Amino acid sequence: MWEFWNHPSHITSWAFASDDWHAPHAENDLRTGGSFKTTMAAKDGSFSFDFGGKYDRVEDFKSIAYTIDDGRKVAILFEESDGQTIVTETFEPEDSNPIQMQQDGWQAILNNFKKYTESK
Repeated sequence: MWEFWNHPSHITSWAFASDDWHAPHAENDLRTGGSFKTTMAAKDGSFSFDFGGKYDRVEDFKSIAYTIDDGRKVAILFEESDGQTIVTETFEPEDSNPIQMQQDGWQAILNNFKKYTESK
């Protein structure tokens, strides 16, 4: 799971919220103080944006904490339970969109990750 979550060649296969989007580019320097950037784009070319930030803490195979470029914090835990990996991601919401909409978007990306890893 760690490799699927963190290697750019895998990130581009799951880091988007719906089938009409994709992630054409990803960079990841996975270490405390390192940075990351994933380009998320509509497949029809109508819109794209870069999602990036800096790692505050990386504990290999266990947890990641980072600060998004806009200053918000995110924490991710990887826990094993009965031979499966449980990924728990918490984030500070932004002020422009309803929290439920943000939760739905982040959950959709997690669902894509699950779908991708189960296909491997």
